[in-house]
Amino acid sequence: MDDSKEEKKDDLDRIRRDIKEGRLDSAIRNLANRLIIATISPGPDKSELYYLLGNACRKKGDFHLAMDFYTRAIEENPDSPAVEARKVLQGIMNFYNKDMYNH
Repeated sequence: MDDSKEEKKDDLDRIRRDIKEGRLDSAIRNLANRLIIATISPGPDKSELYYLLGNACRKKGDFHLAMDFYTRAIEENPDSPAVEARKVLQGIMNFYNKDMYNH
């Protein structure tokens, strides 16, 4: 693997770690920047960037935006892990009932 590919892999590993450890705003900002770069030059699979954005938004509690990013990931790559993530999130959204908390 050449140095630039290794750097990109390290960056994605850092972003994954940020998501896991709750540094969501930083992860989202870095992923957005990576998507901009990915439209200009070859880089990581855009579906992976969208999938990670979906994960960060889900952890932030923004389920609708997470669903949008998972859908974009699937459009880029129908075999993306976003397929399962979207199914799980859809189940959560179908179950969630805000009226239960208004008593």
